[in-house]
Amino acid sequence: MSAVATETPRIRGLRHPFTIEVLTEDELERVHRATLRVLERVGLEVRSERIRRELAAAGARVDDAAMRVRFPPEMVEEHLALIPPSFVMCARDPALDLPIDGSAGWLSGDGTSAFVVDLETGRRRPSTMRDLVETTRVTDAVPELAYQWPTVAPSDVPPHTQAAHYTYVMLAHSTKHAQHNEVYSRRDAQVVLEMARVVAGGDRELRERPIVSTYQCCISPLVYDEGPIEAAVELARGGLPSGFVAMGIGCATAPATLAGTLVSMNAEMVGGMTILEALVPGAVTFCGPYPTFMDLRTGDYRQDWGPEDTLLKLAFAQLAHRYRVPINIMALDTGAKTQDWQAGLQHAVSLFAVAAAGRAEMITGTGTLHGAAVYDNVNVVLDAELFRLICEVCEGIPVTEETLGRAELEEVWLPPSFALEPLEAWERTGRPGARERARERVREILATHEPEPLPEDVDRELRRIIAAREAEA
Repeated sequence: MSAVATETPRIRGLRHPFTIEVLTEDELERVHRATLRVLERVGLEVRSERIRRELAAAGARVDDAAMRVRFPPEMVEEHLALIPPSFVMCARDPALDLPIDGSAGWLSGDGTSAFVVDLETGRRRPSTMRDLVETTRVTDAVPELAYQWPTVAPSDVPPHTQAAHYTYVMLAHSTKHAQHNEVYSRRDAQVVLEMARVVAGGDRELRERPIVSTYQCCISPLVYDEGPIEAAVELARGGLPSGFVAMGIGCATAPATLAGTLVSMNAEMVGGMTILEALVPGAVTFCGPYPTFMDLRTGDYRQDWGPEDTLLKLAFAQLAHRYRVPINIMALDTGAKTQDWQAGLQHAVSLFAVAAAGRAEMITGTGTLHGAAVYDNVNVVLDAELFRLICEVCEGIPVTEETLGRAELEEVWLPPSFALEPLEAWERTGRPGARERARERVREILATHEPEPLPEDVDRELRRIIAAREAEA
């Protein structure tokens, strides 16, 4: 067997050749009807007077004293139909644009971990701006990661400037698409839009090629705080894709049953998308279900793989397909404290569930441990190899006249972190494990990989915007 050198692709997507459905058509419709009942009878607590006023004018039933907004079923159905079924997550480098149309699933790093694993000591410590830059450079270099998230939450910048700092790092230290998840106020949204316009070349250019997308989180159960919901509308009006994520905790902020959690979280996401489409008709949006569960022994939350997580991911993917809405699914989630057998097992099963979901355009979770509280660059490399393996499996066996008639067997790709050498050679080199090999890969990336820099005038203007934001109270 001869090894044939192949050019590493800049990005790699997960194809979806098969689908596992956990809900029948009747069950799917029952969940949808239950969602409509929740939004009609209970509604959402919307803590923005501005948004409530606009929703009342759009046909929602508003109780200002209770900050409650209730949505007639026909209003929900009408506005869900306005959501574009596909869009493009554009990148600073157009060659890295991502079609969000169900044809592939694109992987990102996970977001805003408070701690990192130090590359040299292997110990957990609070994350810093330097870590944010380094993790962004690593995810830019790894082809299996197709778009950026703000990977860590630096402890050395003021909270009110974080949205601006994160935007700068993603745009200055990567040429991939940036998906922002830390825009907590209307003012944050204005700053992010201003910075994105500078890099894109103007307002019209940004609308034509949105190099940044965003999402906002609901406070479960059924609450949208003032800042995030106003930010979502502001960003959509500025032309950026603006999604909605629900993070219900089963047995705590969501019902104990899987069906109840499904309805509760679906109502939160559908409600958010309805608000957006009522106020910005035709805006690009998407949903993101990130279910977790309370540990009834300790009262802590549990963000790791179990049969419940897998079933809910598959069910939410069916709902998104029914609504013709793009979906962002958390995969590679684990409660493991380090990259061990538990983490590998949970990541593999979780990612295979996403592959089997049939339509999961955006896939997150890479690099994190301990319920996404800790970020590890070494884990990014290992997760990427797992993703590549699953991509290879999902692409199947190409049977064509060319492949059937090929005289030479080609070895295209082998996982770099695997111990593939003979046993004796492995022992002579100190029995290196996957973590050791991946750590060396991270060191190599940080020593050699420099993303294409921004033009000097653009970089200078972004820094001016950050300084102005820092000066604000």
